[in-house]
Amino acid sequence: MKVEHESNETKGVFFIERDGERIAHMTYSKWGNKKFIIDHTEVSDELRGKGAGKQLVMAAVSYARENEMKILPLCPFAQSVFGKTKEIQDVLSR
Repeated sequence: MKVEHESNETKGVFFIERDGERIAHMTYSKWGNKKFIIDHTEVSDELRGKGAGKQLVMAAVSYARENEMKILPLCPFAQSVFGKTKEIQDVLSR
């Protein structure tokens, strides 16, 4: 599954598409220049249990590292991934 990313000055989304339709997405809002807030994750029924949600979070982590940013995961799913994955704690905003 390929995760794609779109953003503008204030918001962004990481997503997975199939046949031109978004079948999983995770939205975020920028918080200044060095932080962003993950506010929602949604995965279609066809992808549930296949790691798509975690893949979206990991794409956000890679983006944060590349841009020297921190992430505040307000979305319960993203919070859960951060809580279970010690190797991504470096980008967690406290």
